[in-house]
Amino acid sequence: MDKIYLDNAATTPLSEEVIDAMVGVMKFNFGNPSSTHSYGQEAKILIEKVRREVADYLHVTPAEIIFTSCGTESNNMIIKSSVDHLGVERIITSPLEHKCVAESVLDMKKRKGIEVVYLRPDKNGDIDLGKLEEALKSSDKKTLVTLMHANNEIGNLFDIKKAAEICKANHALFHSDTVQSMAHMELDFSEIPIDFASCSAHKFHGPKGSGFAFIRKSSGLKGIITGGPQERSLRAGTENVCGIVGLGKALEIYVNNMDEFANKIKEIKQYAIERIASEIPGVKFNGRSADLEKSLYTVLSVLLPYKDPMIGLKLDMKGIAISQGSACSSGASHPSMVMMSILDEEEMENTTPLRISFSHFTTKEEIDALVDALKEISVSFEIEKANVGHR
Repeated sequence: MDKIYLDNAATTPLSEEVIDAMVGVMKFNFGNPSSTHSYGQEAKILIEKVRREVADYLHVTPAEIIFTSCGTESNNMIIKSSVDHLGVERIITSPLEHKCVAESVLDMKKRKGIEVVYLRPDKNGDIDLGKLEEALKSSDKKTLVTLMHANNEIGNLFDIKKAAEICKANHALFHSDTVQSMAHMELDFSEIPIDFASCSAHKFHGPKGSGFAFIRKSSGLKGIITGGPQERSLRAGTENVCGIVGLGKALEIYVNNMDEFANKIKEIKQYAIERIASEIPGVKFNGRSADLEKSLYTVLSVLLPYKDPMIGLKLDMKGIAISQGSACSSGASHPSMVMMSILDEEEMENTTPLRISFSHFTTKEEIDALVDALKEISVSFEIEKANVGHR
């Protein structure tokens, strides 16, 4: 059975060029970057080369790029250090955030007594910037705003430039989880007055276990992993040299081919929207995910017109890997906070959300296979439902 992978928002397959680059480092550049001899300095040079490349992509200084293990670590560090070291007393966020952000915020509320303000999205999953400004003006407490750039479940894009400008005008710090949008979109942090952002390499065909945090040098943020001077003393520990090189190679490939990849994926996404809408009666699309201008082009969130908690397993048995939500909540028996925020009670009881996420490797034939599988499952579901009704 040929297998089809449509869960690229969870992780992406490694590019061959990335594998080759990482293997080369593991073979020939095994030195500790903190060592002063030639082996160590060769490894250090590789890290600093990638740091400059990342900084060039974001239009920032290399000193503002701190390598971490992933977006989750970066988000934890930024949120918790803002409270511990920058005097943040209040955090403004939303129910749409990734679990690592949501739980870091709740941890600070529980352990540090931080006030938390939630900006509720509308039915389309949009956050009102006017409400953000109102919330900022309502208190003199030092505030961190954390709102993601591209939602990992419904793909909605949030205007981080306007949000950052509002935060700056109101003397608040602004952090954005940019894990889903990093490398997939042009990001210019010399034009966006953002204070903090995060990245995971495995979202753009790089290795798992490698990411970075953007930390504006004027912020004064300090590290929460201590024990060494690595990463400007913001993240102690021996650097993952082959992972960082893999991140750099993956970013290089994506930045150099961004328009080509984006156009191809947008074409695939539009094809998927049209096929699903025409072949699955009663289907809907969640949030702004069916709007190519207002959503991340790699994510499409589908709402099937029936309740089937086993849909992911059924598709997997047909050789199609797909997600019913974000990877961090897969297997959960309860709906995600994102879906609870945008669906009403009746929709929650009678529908099934499905996240399809694409890469430049995705083909129209794979979309056809998915639609055929969904049609088969829909028919069998209706037959089973009818049989139950006649018992």
